[in-house]
Amino acid sequence: MDAVGIIGLAASISLLSGWRLYLTVFAVGLAMRFGWVAMPAQLHGLDVLANWWVIGVAGVGALAEFLADKVMWIDSVWDAIHTLVRPVGGALLALAIVDPKDGAWQVAALLLGGGAAMLTHWSKAGARAAVNVSPEPFSNIAVSSGEDVVTAGLLALVLSHPAVAGVVALVLAGIAVWAILALRKFVRRLRPKPKPPASA
Repeated sequence: MDAVGIIGLAASISLLSGWRLYLTVFAVGLAMRFGWVAMPAQLHGLDVLANWWVIGVAGVGALAEFLADKVMWIDSVWDAIHTLVRPVGGALLALAIVDPKDGAWQVAALLLGGGAAMLTHWSKAGARAAVNVSPEPFSNIAVSSGEDVVTAGLLALVLSHPAVAGVVALVLAGIAVWAILALRKFVRRLRPKPKPPASA
């Protein structure tokens, strides 16, 4: 795999970590453990994810996140707690994908991976806070389930077809930026408009 492909793969996994870190670690670990997908040679640095202890802890975290993410306001508390965890996790996953012998690539992967995970984390957290404004609980379940399906599907896609990982990363980044800008407009609409000064 060339440098562009490695960057695309690292970016895709980091971006998905911003949505579902535990599911990402769990899925990659299982895929490596059982050979469900053709893992790129560059992922040898992630061998630790195939350890049963890591898979077990990630599985418990994924289950907890799955349940917490379906409940109004608990999902936002969960997101707030993971504001630091997801970017660090995304950065470390990206770091493990690149060549460990190249220090420059490792630093770049660490910074870009953390930034990518932070971008999708903020778009997710902001979107979920906006959904929580709705009084009914079904929108939370629908949005969260959609994130679960999309994350799992895209993980399977980029791990089995690394050549498309760059395109997936660009699409995910674009969606995250669009979501953040849309949320900004939404918040502006919620702000009360200043009243005109009373005429004498």
